[in-house]
Amino acid sequence: MTDVNRRFLENHDHLRSLGIAIEAQSEGSVTLSLPFDESLANPGTGVMQGGVVATLIDHAGGAAIRTTLDEPDSTPHASTELNVSYVRPASDDLRAEATVIRSGSAMGVVDVEVTSEHEGERKTVAVGRVSLHLDRD
Repeated sequence: MTDVNRRFLENHDHLRSLGIAIEAQSEGSVTLSLPFDESLANPGTGVMQGGVVATLIDHAGGAAIRTTLDEPDSTPHASTELNVSYVRPASDDLRAEATVIRSGSAMGVVDVEVTSEHEGERKTVAVGRVSLHLDRD
């Protein structure tokens, strides 16, 4: 389980270039981090661009579902729906905590909360849900 998510990140240029890292993982859950970088912010705002937050949520969903698969390297899976609700601007490092709600034979559902430091406290900046097609044939 641990190795498959690390290999996935190492071999995915886009996610690696964003700086996404695995902080913790166990069966059914993953915590990822994404350091703030001005190049990922909307120009002149100092606020992380929403698409970057959505990418973090999408990857957290896939990483979490892989922790539930018997053969994660050889079980095809793909996001079929991504829902993101933005709660507040993010102008600091991000943390995504993903929890698998269901991991069935053909479908998985993962809830993700993204937090960041805001005025000295860790606050929710976005919540998301990722639905994935699983091919466990």
